[in-house]
Amino acid sequence: MRHFLSLKDYEKSEILEILSIARDLKRDLKAGKPNNSMSGKTLAMIFEKASTRTRVSFEIGAVQLGMHPLFLSARDIQLGRGEPMKDTARVISRMADMTMIRTFAHSRLEEFAAYSDIPVINGLSDDFHPAQLMADYMTIEELGYDDRAVVAWIGDGNNMANSWLMLAAKIGFELRVAAPKGYEIAPKWALLAQTFAAKSGAKLTFGGDPIAAVKGANVVATDVWTSMGQEAQNEKRLKDFDGFGIDDRLMAFADPKALFLHCLPAHRGEEVSESVFERHSQTVFLEAENRLHAQKGIMVWLNGA
Repeated sequence: MRHFLSLKDYEKSEILEILSIARDLKRDLKAGKPNNSMSGKTLAMIFEKASTRTRVSFEIGAVQLGMHPLFLSARDIQLGRGEPMKDTARVISRMADMTMIRTFAHSRLEEFAAYSDIPVINGLSDDFHPAQLMADYMTIEELGYDDRAVVAWIGDGNNMANSWLMLAAKIGFELRVAAPKGYEIAPKWALLAQTFAAKSGAKLTFGGDPIAAVKGANVVATDVWTSMGQEAQNEKRLKDFDGFGIDDRLMAFADPKALFLHCLPAHRGEEVSESVFERHSQTVFLEAENRLHAQKGIMVWLNGA
């Protein structure tokens, strides 16, 4: 049995195998031949953080696979009243077939997985968002890039940046990270990624200059500057991230055919301008749609692992 908590735990071959399943599922769905290979199984979905894309994609994806999805917010179950993660895990794993958790500290997810007898999927934690990155790489592949991609990450060294780092290090493409001082990727994740990169051939660079990161890149990605739970820091972050917004001026340094990716929701006028977002909206919403297909791939793969 395997869990899906971070891409750091997966080999390149496994990531590509999951994405191959996801592509097949997407093709069959579009052709009117849905796959219900997980009929009769139940997906427990625990949400300690609010969500649009994660909830919709996992719930609809489970239904399309023939599963019964069960939405559980923290305020609706005993977890919200102090029941330990390990006890909740032991209860749910005796009843459900798979669990997806969207939470805060990654350690909570790891504790749940340690006591779970069924596969656990990370729907987002403070350290990683691997399901999103599976959708992002699926999108890049669909639009003609793969391990030849040169990706510029501009903004916070957050869970999305960490996940891009692990994906690049495992797959072997070039990733350039530009983050303001004080918001860099944590050294432990940068060092771990470099060990993976030594095997895959990935080129990983870190700095504080968005122009240097974007120059010649064929994929430019970002995320909000103030994530959930950081609202009290918003005013300070807006000042600290000044100059890191992706606008027409910055995109002009990228490859003329560069893709722009955003995991959403997007704050126009902050991390991305209205003109850049709308010009690349088809790509961004393909990326959002691919959450559905990539996560179905993850669930099917875990079911057979």
